Amino acid sequence: MVTIEPLHFKGHVIVGIEVRLPKTTLLILQTKSGYIMCGALDVALLRDKLAHRGILAARAVGVKTMDELWNGTIESCTQAAEKINISPGISVQDALSKMLEHERA
Repeated sequence: MVTIEPLHFKGHVIVGIEVRLPKTTLLILQTKSGYIMCGALDVALLRDKLAHRGILAARAVGVKTMDELWNGTIESCTQAAEKINISPGISVQDALSKMLEHERA
């Protein structure tokens, strides 16, 4: 089952996507410019093999629900995310704020 839900945050709409698969659930928070995902996101692949694409993405691990992702902490991110001051250890909501600021620039 796939659930897509608009989430209102600081005057913007972020898309929450939940994909229920056998034995796992994929969780994604998407802005116009990037996304934050659960531990299933292969950040190493994005950093190493796909760095030339400039994908703005970050990962929070140990989250099993959308609420946990929303209230989670960034564990790793791409180079494009680092360029807008997203880094491991910041909150998911702070990272989303930085993505939204980037979109306004």
